[in-house]
Amino acid sequence: MNLKPVLILLGLALATIFALVCVLLTRERSPRTCQHLPPQQEDTEDGQSLVFADLTAEEMSQVVRYLQGHLGVPLVEASRAKPSENCIAWLDVQVPAKAEVLRFLDSGGARPPREALAVLYFGKQPEPNITELVVGPLPRPAYHRDVTEHKYGGKVPYHRRPTLAVEYKQIGGFLKSQVFPSAPAFMQQVMEYDGANLATVTAAPRGFQSGDRVTWFVLFQNVSGFFLHPVGLEVLVDHSSLDISEWAVSRVFYNGQYYRDMVQLESAYVQGRISVEKVRKAPRDGDFSSMKPRAPAAAPFPLQFEPQGPRYRVRNNQVLFQGWSFAFGMSVSRGLRLFDIRHKGERVAYEISVQEALSVYGSNCPAGMSTRYMDGSFGLGRYTSPLVPGVDCPYLATFVDTLSLSDSLRPKKTKASLCIFEQNLGSPLRRHYSNLQSLYYGGLVNSALVLRSIATVGNYDYVWDFIFYQNGALEGKVQATGYPSSSFLHGDGLRYGNRLWEHTLGTIHTHFVNYKVDLDVAGVKNSLMAHDMVFEVAQAPWSPEQQIERPRLTKRVLDTEDQAAFLLHSKMPRYIYFAANSKNKWGHQRGYRIQITSSAGDHIPEASSMERAISWARYQLAVTRRKEEEPTSTSIYNQNDPWTPTVAFADFINNETITNEDLVAWITAGFLHIPHSEDIPNTVTVGNSVGFLLRPYNYYDLDPSIYSQDGVFFTSEQDFTACEINPLACFPKTASCLPNFPPFTFDGFRNM
Repeated sequence: MNLKPVLILLGLALATIFALVCVLLTRERSPRTCQHLPPQQEDTEDGQSLVFADLTAEEMSQVVRYLQGHLGVPLVEASRAKPSENCIAWLDVQVPAKAEVLRFLDSGGARPPREALAVLYFGKQPEPNITELVVGPLPRPAYHRDVTEHKYGGKVPYHRRPTLAVEYKQIGGFLKSQVFPSAPAFMQQVMEYDGANLATVTAAPRGFQSGDRVTWFVLFQNVSGFFLHPVGLEVLVDHSSLDISEWAVSRVFYNGQYYRDMVQLESAYVQGRISVEKVRKAPRDGDFSSMKPRAPAAAPFPLQFEPQGPRYRVRNNQVLFQGWSFAFGMSVSRGLRLFDIRHKGERVAYEISVQEALSVYGSNCPAGMSTRYMDGSFGLGRYTSPLVPGVDCPYLATFVDTLSLSDSLRPKKTKASLCIFEQNLGSPLRRHYSNLQSLYYGGLVNSALVLRSIATVGNYDYVWDFIFYQNGALEGKVQATGYPSSSFLHGDGLRYGNRLWEHTLGTIHTHFVNYKVDLDVAGVKNSLMAHDMVFEVAQAPWSPEQQIERPRLTKRVLDTEDQAAFLLHSKMPRYIYFAANSKNKWGHQRGYRIQITSSAGDHIPEASSMERAISWARYQLAVTRRKEEEPTSTSIYNQNDPWTPTVAFADFINNETITNEDLVAWITAGFLHIPHSEDIPNTVTVGNSVGFLLRPYNYYDLDPSIYSQDGVFFTSEQDFTACEINPLACFPKTASCLPNFPPFTFDGFRNM
């Protein structure tokens, strides 16, 4: 018998067995893929949250078709409308009255009719105006009603209209075709103008009195990060006429000098009567303003993953997490907002929403010194940015698309413009290590849910967060980043900021953000309470000849709106809270405390002719009676006519009684920004974060986070390496898995 074939077969068989054993052993040692488990929190979504939902694309389209067919006037697409034509500026959902919504949510009442709010510019009328129409019922509109006079006490004058993208485009065309050609030598030899190498940035407001629509435009080199490349030229354009052919230049500014127009500037240049400061041409990537990394990629930064999948649920516009539930949405003008916020099934707040972001600039250049940006007018929701996984939000966050209709007749989808994620903050929410008497450790990781959007309005990026903690606290926070605004450095410019580059002055400015917080603490009716401390001097009872200085609790009820309006830098009670009519187990009124985090600069003087338009910024906190006719602290129309504001928040405060009433807290936070060299190329979020906390204050009988399933406790007598004793000891089994990181995607450059 020939043994050779048998031996060969036997060898192959052994090799195969060995290989299989190696594979099996390797597989046992290899991490498994993470298996997602459904969240343990009960899914209570029943469609009620949809009463607050943003408009769908189909609803927007239906509203546009209805308006086109039922107003009896031609509507031009806003992206190509002349000022003298009619157009739909934007659409938003019309949130029903609170009383209607609460009857529906809490008492089994009928679902309120679903309606849209349409803002229309009527330029082609004997008396051009802005009109707001409520259109309904959705999804098949059959009626509309004009709510302009009801909301604002009269027609809204046309000059107050927020500037559409097409108007900026028309002004750009006016500069390019009529203004710049009137100074050919200056533009070619000093600016090296080729028709495309200059970018413009608008100032606002636009003039000095009601009716003005006269805007300074600053010229920059059209390169990456152009906000840092001023060339010294600014042009004041009068575009108040509805006839574009009547637009004109009112003033020109160059390198510290003012001229009647470009013709006078050209004459001065040709005659050598001008001080020329020629700016070195920047490369297309902007050189110092480029955000391209200056270092090669290295080891990946730490990433976060959920071993058993997300512990929160997102259903339509509702989020559920660890006892929290809330509805979310995106206002075109005001941005991120929440409704029906509940903890442990009980409503804590009816509405929490961003109201406005304000920046007031200083400079020795005309545009910079006159700029007071009210970003709601430009659109905090409209300019919500698509988010980059891994930087803007954790890579494995849940990303949500948003829809808007502005400057167009068609809805626009912004992909991945909201993100929701649970974040391990890397620190304990609470803990204690006992080394006295008994030996034990008890603690709870600070893991919170974050809802985030980022609005990019011109040069600035605002990171808006709402954060939900396991102890029942809720935080509203904004972080500012993006490019600092700049002026051309000349003369006494350093009185208004720091030099950032050869010709770049980083201009001093303030940031103020305003929030509406409609707390409903254990019911709609609340009162405002203030607790604080004073030191009192007392004799020591056991040694009367000695004295003790001890802190004592002070208590006060704030009865009126005037008492509850705290000016920006005034002393405010350190514990100020909405108090319910019910009490906790220990006899204290149940409450939610407002705690503000702010390092605001100074507010514009009240003597200013435009201060009333931003009078909400007078106050770090103001609490007023809630009124349907006072839905927002400002108006999108205030930016272009702050001298006769459409909404003046100061009028909300009229000393009404606020005891046992439905109350709203208007919270202002901010910071002063003096740009410095480390703001090049970009301002960082570190240190530029402000906001507020809502914290339970005797609302519960004890800290509700003690019921969290994330809690850890073990004693010296227990086997704390055992999984059944210590959940942290389970990690080798429960968390040793490979997360599934999907391929990177980003749709932010599509359909621009």
